[in-house]
Amino acid sequence: MNYLEFYQNIPQYIDPIAFSIGSFAIRWYSLMWIVGIGVVYIFLSIQNKKNNLGNYGLRITDYGLQNLFFYLTAGALIGGRLGYVLFYSFPYYLNNPLEIFFPIKITDYGLLFTGYYGLSYFGGLVGAVLAGYFFSRKRRINFWQLADFVALAIPMGYFFGRIGNFLNGELYGRPTNMFWGMNFGDGLLRHPSQLYEAFFEGLVLFGIIFLVRRLVRTNLRTKYFSGILFLAYIFGYSFFRFFLEFFREPDKQIGFILEIFTLGQIFSVVFMATVFILYRHFHNKNKMI
Repeated sequence: MNYLEFYQNIPQYIDPIAFSIGSFAIRWYSLMWIVGIGVVYIFLSIQNKKNNLGNYGLRITDYGLQNLFFYLTAGALIGGRLGYVLFYSFPYYLNNPLEIFFPIKITDYGLLFTGYYGLSYFGGLVGAVLAGYFFSRKRRINFWQLADFVALAIPMGYFFGRIGNFLNGELYGRPTNMFWGMNFGDGLLRHPSQLYEAFFEGLVLFGIIFLVRRLVRTNLRTKYFSGILFLAYIFGYSFFRFFLEFFREPDKQIGFILEIFTLGQIFSVVFMATVFILYRHFHNKNKMI
């Protein structure tokens, strides 16, 4: 076996299960989620200690940051789960409502542990936004300033989430003749779209938001308004997601919409349009001031 053949079959050598404790299996995907959440928390904690919250007109204690993180994580998980249930597998969960939030299934032989699977990123984003808004109202702080502070950390956690998808052998790409394609079990070379997304929607987007943050603090300081970094993240993510979906295999239970687009692309367009409307609103509001 040569190096190219080894590379193309890497997914075949990866066991999605990291380790097992009795009949309870821990998947790499779950571990990557934990790592991603941990990295985001550490990053926000460091930013908080550097008083970067103060740059957005905010003050928050370490305890307050822990509460914020709990709100955002819970909102993302609940929103992501509900988004998947409503838009990707509604008929199934309509008949199996217990599985929406519990990792068990009722069978003729009793309860069967199924584990958690199925999250919608756009649903998770909406859930996190709602949770962040509720937190800001409770703490009486500006939501958009808070969103700007969190914006730079999101791509870091997202990077590990997509690596988890790759290790789990899911959300792979469409068939390709390119040499960097990988075999995910069906004998076809496919785009490793999880790695594309980890790179562009994770690492590249982090660099873009970091650059935007520097610009609005220096050369373009007069262009800054509360929410600009968060809106830049939403637009950047949706932009990359729309184009990378052309390399990703559509969800089997949904397929293509209008014979060419995926549901992820439809959501991407909706979110980009929403960002454009909000940007115009804030931009015009600043002009009036």
